[in-house]
Amino acid sequence: MSELYTQIIQPSFAPPSWLFGPVWSALYILIFISFGAAFLGVIKKEFPKIAIFPLTVNLASNALWTYLFFKLQNFDLALLDILLVWSSIIAIMISFWDSRRWISYLQIPYLLWVSFATVLMISIWILN
Repeated sequence: MSELYTQIIQPSFAPPSWLFGPVWSALYILIFISFGAAFLGVIKKEFPKIAIFPLTVNLASNALWTYLFFKLQNFDLALLDILLVWSSIIAIMISFWDSRRWISYLQIPYLLWVSFATVLMISIWILN
């Protein structure tokens, strides 16, 4: 996977490929904690079932991005998908702001990274 990343034309601010593993590992811990709490809240009927919709969209689109970018090498679809990931993080933060604000706060590092990744993806899309 990182082979494609090193072969494409990248902007000057692109991080080295080895950085993605540690960053995503840390983010997945935060995602697991916050998403687990949200799903548990739905099971306990503290939240309506619809509350997990943005979480489900986020998990699916996050997983899909890797396939679109690395396997299909379809930068157009990968760009649309990362915009969906970014939007779903905002939706998660809004959904849980009143009831479990800490879940929203745990999304901040994720949102920051995906915002950077979105700018990177737009740049890769333009350059390639």
